[in-house]
Amino acid sequence: MADLLSNEEIDDRLPADWERDGDEIVRVYEFDDYLEGVAFASEVGEIADEEFHHPEMVVRYDEVEVRLTSHEAGGITDRDVELAERFDDVR
Repeated sequence: MADLLSNEEIDDRLPADWERDGDEIVRVYEFDDYLEGVAFASEVGEIADEEFHHPEMVVRYDEVEVRLTSHEAGGITDRDVELAERFDDVR
């Protein structure tokens, strides 16, 4: 199991455009239309499934909200930050 990151480590390593919300890191990706967001969510879902680390995603008309946390560790770990960076590479 991955170790929890300290508050300082989270602040130092949080990728641009991601925010901390309690025990989760969150980003809202904006799109021109619904299907573009759906395609992004599908691609991100494939990456998450490969890593067996699944985010919560909410698809709206012109945006996709992604939330990451490591439930088994009880908060934010390296896995969350690394996956956030990979999701940013998709966009």
